Amino acid sequence: MSRVIHVFREPDRFVAGTVGQPGERSFYLQASEQARTVSVSLEKQQVSVLAERLGSLLEEIQRQFGAEVPDSAAELLDSDPLEVPIDEEFRVGTMGLGWDAEASAVVIELLAVTEEEVDESVVLDDAEEGPDALRVFLTPTAARAFAERADRVVNAGRKPCPLCSEPLDPAGHICPRQNGYRRDLAESEE
Repeated sequence: MSRVIHVFREPDRFVAGTVGQPGERSFYLQASEQARTVSVSLEKQQVSVLAERLGSLLEEIQRQFGAEVPDSAAELLDSDPLEVPIDEEFRVGTMGLGWDAEASAVVIELLAVTEEEVDESVVLDDAEEGPDALRVFLTPTAARAFAERADRVVNAGRKPCPLCSEPLDPAGHICPRQNGYRRDLAESEE
């Protein structure tokens, strides 16, 4: 079966979002253009790394190419939920970032998880063989807006323990810094 590459050259929307309660959330990236929407699932850490690397890439683009890159994209703030129904196309394994100087666009490519190791040459390539992919082209401003929302989505989960930084559960938390003593939230509120 040949490879499917979903390309969004001028997406109406490209966002990170979640489904579920903190501690049990599933993370998705969703691209929409006109009547077409593609959703892919990934890990929380992948969303965090993508946002961080996107920020670094934008700084590099500004430095090397003199492209206009905003420090913030508050005017493009998108706080709407993911579009439903969420039909997962694939689970993300490999991620790639690039700069298309001709189009003045950041290129994000997300490749499906595969059994075989992915060769770097497959990323940002239209080869017939390889994992399915989602390729999105974003203006620097839209890329900044995506990164800001992705950071907010990642940080909207459970609050960290002030001692060990592990996520706190509503029922309490066994903190390694307290030698396993479990402190209930009800105790701490008294």
